[in-house]
Amino acid sequence: MTLRTSPLDAAHRALGAKMVPFGGWDMPLSFVDGTLAEHRACRAGAVLFDVSHLGTVRVSGSDAFDRLQAAFTNDLAKIGPGRAQYTHLLDDSDASVLDDIIVWWVDDEVFDVMPNASNTDRVVEAIGGADVTDTRAVVAVQGPSAREHLAAIAPEAAAVGRFRVITAAVAGAVCTVAGTGYTGEDGLELAVPAGAAPAVWEALLGLGVPPAGLGARDTLRLEAALPLHGHELGPGITPLQAGLGWVVAWDKPGGFRGREPLVAERDRGVARRLRGLSVPGRRPPRADQTVLVDGAPAGFVTSGNFSPVLGHGIALAFLPPEVGEGTEVAVDVRGTPEPATVVPTPFVGR
Repeated sequence: MTLRTSPLDAAHRALGAKMVPFGGWDMPLSFVDGTLAEHRACRAGAVLFDVSHLGTVRVSGSDAFDRLQAAFTNDLAKIGPGRAQYTHLLDDSDASVLDDIIVWWVDDEVFDVMPNASNTDRVVEAIGGADVTDTRAVVAVQGPSAREHLAAIAPEAAAVGRFRVITAAVAGAVCTVAGTGYTGEDGLELAVPAGAAPAVWEALLGLGVPPAGLGARDTLRLEAALPLHGHELGPGITPLQAGLGWVVAWDKPGGFRGREPLVAERDRGVARRLRGLSVPGRRPPRADQTVLVDGAPAGFVTSGNFSPVLGHGIALAFLPPEVGEGTEVAVDVRGTPEPATVVPTPFVGR
């Protein structure tokens, strides 16, 4: 299969990026300083991520609002133009999460729906619209000083509120700017016209903001306990199991796709629940490893890694709902039970 490439592909290679396949794209895993340094730079200051592998589906017209309302779990009537919203697309048969999505409400009858890399086609199938992924790059400026850096060249863009959406000039390019991200830190995401993306990227680098790859993006989102489709969400996993019931507008007019099986699960109670695990030592748990309760298999790790901030292993795992915070469990790490404790999430706050 031929991998798709970002409009910033040449820029990444010029910086010595380690490139890897991800969701059908060839994307940077890390740059010369490595994942740990990139992670710490984001927590301490700011970094740049190329997240152009995310899809953009443009849905417009007088019926756009109604189409999205009927498809997605959250209620767009809670927000309005110039806002963004996190939501889910569910399977009609079992309410499992086909994709988790950010909707940017760009203008009165214009929405940019942002699916995960490999799910764009199924989202288009569900809601219609035009796949405009190839027309833009998406650059995420993330970290506690992200706005301060961006303000030097784009003060209007830097001032956009959290989960707000505006159109603003950045380094001479007209961009859609949203106060969203996937690191647990403050920050912004810029949808940049593809042809202008290299110049905008260079301008941002020129502010002293280093690049970061998918490796750091994953460890950052895990410390923040943010779900990743294919791990904490996906086939057989519902919003309720993932602890994301807040994304479901149960009573919005007309309902939403997958509502009936989700109501049935709500009424009977979930059979498993996503929990956080703290694992002492530097040997990290990994996805699909078994979690033991009282020595018996009780669940499995969905994502696990070493936390650069905490200095030990952390994991998200599905466990029986009665296994609460403070419970001592174990993770089967390559045949060796490693002690772990069920802890509250996020593991690391801002």
